[in-house]
Amino acid sequence: MPEVHPNVTLIRYTPAPEELVALAGKLCYSPATLEDLAEGVAEQDQTKYLTKLTDMGHLSPIEHASFTFGIEGVSRTLLAQITRHRIASFSVQSQRYVALGGDDAGFDYIVPPTIAALGEDAVNEYHRQMETMDKWYQEWRVKLGGGRSSNEDARFVLPNAAATRIVMTMNARELIHFLSLRCCNRAQWEIREIAWRMLELAYEAAPSLFGKAGPACLMGKCPEGKMTCGRMAEVRARHDAMKERR
Repeated sequence: MPEVHPNVTLIRYTPAPEELVALAGKLCYSPATLEDLAEGVAEQDQTKYLTKLTDMGHLSPIEHASFTFGIEGVSRTLLAQITRHRIASFSVQSQRYVALGGDDAGFDYIVPPTIAALGEDAVNEYHRQMETMDKWYQEWRVKLGGGRSSNEDARFVLPNAAATRIVMTMNARELIHFLSLRCCNRAQWEIREIAWRMLELAYEAAPSLFGKAGPACLMGKCPEGKMTCGRMAEVRARHDAMKERR
């Protein structure tokens, strides 16, 4: 049965997102027409203006840019975490319409790093447990007659480790908020790994919008208080290294 690992791609994003945000922001303070504003924005680097805009806390213009990510090789546990972010759009591979496994390989699943760290014997035990659950699942599909209706109820014996695929769209403002929470070391390990990859991709696409994005401790004191991980220097070094790779 295949063990899978997370993969994140930036499928689509608003063309010229930094220009669009700058245009929307300047519109609020200028008597100029949209045509004139668009020409001025296109002619100049908007990095300083976008920094000024965000430092002012004028964040609504950022909402005009959106980013769509493809996320694969993640667990249903991750799905339960990520869909808590309600200002987003999600499309998820259905366990009702898509039958999992059904061949010698079985269904795809995630191995938590804490289990992998226990060594080969522990991982093999985990694999055997996944094989058992796949057997239960396939048996129930047969007993229930096959087809979509059988998938619907047979899936109740599948584990949270079962892999899924997601397409997710967020506007840039919500994405920055998402990254501030989920890049934090106190976030669940799987969604944290996904969030850092999303940050890298968003920064490559729009560095002026996402240069300061990431866990809240990048900009000052850790907001977790007594629950802090205590590794702010390490987090900031990781963020700096990400920006240097661009």
